[in-house]
Formats: sequence, C-alpha cells, structure tokens
Amino acid sequence: MSAQLDTPLPGDDSAAEVRALAYTDLVGSPEPGDAVLLNVSALARGLGTGGFALVIALPESLPADPPPGPGHLVKDRYSPLQTMVLGVDDQESPHHETLRTADSLAGRPVVVADLHSAVPAIAAGIRADRPEARIAYVMTDGAALPLQFSRAVSTLREAGVLSATVTVGQAHGGDHEAVTVHTGLLSAVHIADADAVIVAQGPGNLGTGTPYGFSGLVVGDHLNAAALLGGTAIAALRMSQADARDRHLGVSHHTLTAVGRVARPGVLVPAPVLGSLTPAEAARARAWGQEQAWADDGAALPARLEEQLAVLTAAGHVREEIGLAGLLDALEAAPVRMSTMGRGLDRDLAAFLAAAAAGRAAAARI
Repeated sequence: MSAQLDTPLPGDDSAAEVRALAYTDLVGSPEPGDAVLLNVSALARGLGTGGFALVIALPESLPADPPPGPGHLVKDRYSPLQTMVLGVDDQESPHHETLRTADSLAGRPVVVADLHSAVPAIAAGIRADRPEARIAYVMTDGAALPLQFSRAVSTLREAGVLSATVTVGQAHGGDHEAVTVHTGLLSAVHIADADAVIVAQGPGNLGTGTPYGFSGLVVGDHLNAAALLGGTAIAALRMSQADARDRHLGVSHHTLTAVGRVARPGVLVPAPVLGSLTPAEAARARAWGQEQAWADDGAALPARLEEQLAVLTAAGHVREEIGLAGLLDALEAAPVRMSTMGRGLDRDLAAFLAAAAAGRAAAARI
C-alpha cells in the first residue's frame, strides 16, 4: 500500500508519499482513506526494511480482539506488536507429547546459513538431486521476525519446494511455532517429517564490521544444536566473488567466525569445486563475466578460498568437495529469483553456487 505523510521524512523534505507494509494479522487490513500510524525510522535512514514504512496501528479502525484459543507462547515479547501463538512445544499443543519425548534428529541433514538469501539456493541444491525431498525451513529471530516479510519463502512454500516452515524464538508466522531452535529442529523432523532442514534468519541481517557484532554469529550455535540433537550439521559457506568489502570476499568473515570459532568441531563444510560446471553452464558464466574470477590464469579467488577453508579445517571441521554440474541450471529453474545484497546470479554466481553446494551435500545424506 502507499501512504501519504502528514510530515516529511526526517532529512527528506521531498518525501510526501511512502510505500507501507501492514501485517494484517497484527494490525488489521487498511482500506483506502484510513489513517495509519507509521514507523519510518529505518526507511528514513535507508536501512533494510525493503523500502517500506511499517504500519503500527489503524487508530480509527482497530482490529477486533482475537477469540480465546489455545496457546500461550508470546512472540516479539513486550513490544507493542507482541503476538500470542500456539507452539508445537506448548502444553496445549497436540504435538506437546511428541516434543516432550523427542530428542534426536536421527542423522537428518541440517544446513545452516548466515543469510536469508541463501535459503532458495540451498533448496535448489537439494532438489537438483532429490526432487521429491521434503524440506523444512526453520526461521530464526536474528533479523525479520514475521515470516510474512519473506516473499521468497512464500513463493517456495506455494511452489511445494518447502514442505513446512517453523518460526522459532521471537520469530512468528510459520506453519509451526517453536520456543527454541532445538524444538524447531525436532518439530521439522518429527512433526513436518522433513528429509532435510534449512536453518537461517529472516531477511535483514545486521552487521557492524566487528568480529563478533553480527546477527549471523548464531550460525555456530545452530550448528551446535543440530549436532547435539543427532543431526548432520552442514555449514553453508557465505561466499562472494563480487562483494566490495574485503571481509566478505571469498568466504565471508561471518562464516570464518561463526563456524571457525563458535561451532564445535565436526561440522561438514561443503566446498564448491568452482571449475566443475557443465560446459553449457560454464559458457553462461563466462558470458556474465563470472567464471573468470576463478578460471583465468592467475585468478586470485581460488588461492584466497584455499587459505580461508584451511581456517575451518584447522578448527576441526570436515571439508567436502562438491561438484557443481547441474546446479546453475537448478538455480535458474528455481521459482524465485536469486538475489543477495542486490546481486543476482549474473553478478555474484559463487555466492549461490556455494549455497547450492551445501544443498547438494544435504541431498547426498537423505
């Protein structure tokens, strides 16, 4: 929806109209002419709200109180928009007994990623080799809290690529709600019957350029949770061949820190073999100017990757070389367009191939 502002955005006297996003299950459904109370703080700073103002309330058209029902899990707790849901681990849930006794993932592959943009690529990698695989997405609360903010997940769910979604911690809006990543993982396997699980925060990660000040640091904790519960913990490398920031070029410092320092030893680290595309895929990569970053004589990326991957193996993790033949085709055939930090396949192919390689490693363990 678009909204007319009573006063201009701070620092931008020309802005009289903005795009606004309303979570209708929380604030009701705005109609043309309704007055809306907006939060424009991140929009005014040009931060990652997707270019939207956020509707806080419809002062003259408040939604009815929800009817009494089961469930006492409060998400987004003590914020003005806190919401109460029925969690799988809630005493009132029909799944409570399952979650009370479940304590193992029975070896299921769990791929953990830093960025939300990796989710479609990981899923494409899984389904490239196991097209009938049931994939569950566990969304954590490091970034966007409402699952509805992710158009990619909505599309993947509608297309049947994802068989279930689970929102954990303060995040909400999934097919299943859970208190922790641990019960989210258990519910993905024991309730949603997933063959493979993808864990990642929602859209809008936070970073500060400091070693430990980024929301993706919990990737290490989530890998630990998967291993603790008897799953196969797989780290999706956050990679880039195009990021202008040196700390994210090759394998990102986010991965090197979260996996190399926080995750306990034994995590599977799928390393994409960048020269292993099919001839037709390689031709497309060359046409985009992408393959040269790793294929030309003297290309710096392969040597950089070797040094970075050595950091992870020195931390006790298990490197596995993953061939990429067919994965570019799978990425292009996905029902959502691949995009990370505004860059698509044609601008940062290695980012998506690394994520898809993690999916291929998971598919081999289904």
